[in-house]
Order: sequence, then C-alpha cells, then structure tokens
Amino acid sequence: MWAAIGSAVGLGSIWRFPYVVGQNGGAVFVLLFCIFLLAVSLPIMLSEIVIGRKTQSNPSDAFEKLGSRRWKVLGTMQVVTGFLVSVFYSVVCAWTLGYLLESLSGSLLNFSTAVEAKLFWESCLHSVSWVTGAQIGFLFLAGIVLFAGVQKGIEATNKILMPLLFFMLLFLAIVGLSMDGAKEGLRFLFSPDWSMLNGKVALLALGQACFGLSVGQGTMITYGSYLKERDNLFKISLPVTLAVVVVSLLAGIAIFTAVFSVGGSPQGGAELFFQTLPMIFSTLPFGGFFCFLFFLLILFAGLTSQISAMEPLIAYLIDHKTFSRHKAALVCCLLVFALSLPISLSFGALFTYPIFDLLSFLCVNFLVPLGALAAVILIGWKNPFSLFMAHLDKGLSFKISKSSFATTLFSFAIKYLAPVVIFIIILSVFYAR
Repeated sequence: MWAAIGSAVGLGSIWRFPYVVGQNGGAVFVLLFCIFLLAVSLPIMLSEIVIGRKTQSNPSDAFEKLGSRRWKVLGTMQVVTGFLVSVFYSVVCAWTLGYLLESLSGSLLNFSTAVEAKLFWESCLHSVSWVTGAQIGFLFLAGIVLFAGVQKGIEATNKILMPLLFFMLLFLAIVGLSMDGAKEGLRFLFSPDWSMLNGKVALLALGQACFGLSVGQGTMITYGSYLKERDNLFKISLPVTLAVVVVSLLAGIAIFTAVFSVGGSPQGGAELFFQTLPMIFSTLPFGGFFCFLFFLLILFAGLTSQISAMEPLIAYLIDHKTFSRHKAALVCCLLVFALSLPISLSFGALFTYPIFDLLSFLCVNFLVPLGALAAVILIGWKNPFSLFMAHLDKGLSFKISKSSFATTLFSFAIKYLAPVVIFIIILSVFYAR
C-alpha cells in the first residue's frame, strides 16, 4: 500500500494537478477529476492489481499469461509507457532537487513579487550547470533506492515521509487561507463556473484521473505481482485513491490562495508550482526552514513516483534479460538520464523547444489511457469476470462476489464505463490538435 501511495501521491498530485486545474476551468475541472477518479480510475487500478497478483509477473509476461502472445505486445507497451513517464518526470524531480539546494542558500526567500520569482526560475532553467547537476543528482538518488528494492527502499521510505508530506501541505494550505486573496483562490478552486465546461476540460480531467493513480503504465501490475494471496485489495486501493484526492486538493488550496494573494495568474503552467510556493515561505517566520523541509518532502514524493515508473522496466530486465536487480537499476537510470538531459536543456539552457510538453502530452493523454484500456479489456472481456471478483474476495471476511449488486457495479464499471471513457481520452489526442 505504501509503495502504491508513493507512486500515486507525488508531483503528479502536487505539481501537475494545480497547473492543469489553473489552465482548464478551475472548480469545474476539480469536480470532474474527482468523479472520474472514483468511477473510472479506481476500477482500472483494481483490474491492474488483479492482473499482477494473478500472474505474479511483470506487465509484459502478465498480459501474455492472461491473454496470448499477441497480448504480450500491450503489456510491453505499458513497460515502455512507464519508462517514458519516468523520463519527463525526472526533469521535474530534478528541478525540485535544484530548488531544495537553493533553499539552503536562502535564494528562495527574497521574492516580493511574482515577477521576481519568475525571473529567478528562468535564470535557473537557462543555466546548463544547474539543470545538468540537478539531473545527475536526482537520478543518483533514484538509483540508490532502486538498488535497495521495493520493500526496503520504497515502502520503508514512504511510511515515514508520506505522513510528513501530508502535514506539510496541510500547514501550507492553512497559511494560504490566512492570506489576503484566499477567498478568490477558494472560489476559483471550489465554485464551478459552468461556462468553462467543455469537451476539452472533461477529457483532460479524465487524463489526470488516470495519471493520478499511476494506471496504464505498468506500475500497479508490477506492484500487484508482489502481493500475497491474503492481501485485501480494498485496503490498498481505497487509501491510495483517498490520498490522491486529499493531497491534490491541499496542493490546490496552497497554490491558488497564494497566487491570487500576490496577483499572479492561475494559468501559469508547469512553472506555477516553483514560482508560487517560494513566495509563501518568504512571508513566514522561519521561512528558510519550512522552505527546505517542504522541498525535501516534495523531492522524496517525486522520488517514489519516479521509482514506481521505472520499476516495470527493471522487473522486465530481471525477468527477460536475467539481469541482477543492481544491473537492471543501473541500466534503467542511465537510459533515463540519456533521454531526460536533452529535455532539461530544452528550456533555454542550450536551446528552446517544447520537448517536455510533447512527451507529457503523449504519455498522459494517449499512452497511459491506451495501457489502461488494454488492462480493463483483458480483465473484463478476455477472461471470465469471475476471476476479478474472486480476487476481490481474498482477504475479506465476507464474499463480495456473492452480492449481485457489487458484481453488477464492478462489471459495468470495468466492462463498459471505463473502456468508453478511455476511448474518449484517446480520441482527445486528435480533438486537442
């Protein structure tokens, strides 16, 4: 459960969620995101965990065992998707490490206006040494945890840091609520303007809901393969879903109350997180300490999500190439570095080109939904649905499969609702263009 929470609750919830909300209708997006998370992403997550536990295999082999050799291609696609996610994700995590180090020098406490924060941010991205050093440093940290493995590395870390991160976000949200523009920020986040509702907003909310629970990229299948027969899937999936909702909303409150208080724009894009939060710390007593602690916790949250995205490829290399875990982790880290460094340098350090936006768009709005679609079809149509319900029964004191209502509900969600809305997400790739 803690490994899955670390995968889902990371920069996707804290960094990506606020800026996508800011660019796509505010409260309308938030409402749709919560609905899709519960109605679509949660059933997909359960399906992928069942696939992993039933086969005890990496995504590529799992799809072959429950499908056929042709299905193996779709499982391999999930592995590749997770790897590509880890490439663009590592860029954001490297920025977080860079800002953590900047907090030690006090550089993040000197902003009185949004313009000053933006200029400092741009100066960091335009520095070759800054982005390269941050990229190397972050992947070195990721490699250390991956060497230790899931139980010793990821679970042990998350049991301590995830609760700390939650309380830190709660603290920042309270600070944000005390600022002058808090009411406007809350109105933007929780009071829907229905004129903002359109197909694009709905489609992007669906994409964020899938991305938020790390489905469609092999992570939940891989973690499912580590589960024992006695493990209760609801005790894993429900806390993960709840954690994503709570952390996303807390991050949104902290960001938008501050944005409106300093006269910033909620449509600031991917840079919104890094330009807004330092301004909060600049107003606090002991702001330097809180700034350092926050970026430290965010770094570890990003680290756990990064590791989760890389884990399917590592499992694949161990199973298919007979690599040791250490060798597989090293190869994966080197591949991520080779592809992520040019992206880091594309924000003005060496050249300017939207590689980051293109890769992020491809993964979140096409590859992730496509992988999720393959998973629910495999569970809902390729195999008897009783297989899924039998795994829900494991670890429970009662048999949920005996309930016709529960069976009908899950059957509808997995066999019909999820495939239809995922297909819509995939079509949104063409719609958005």
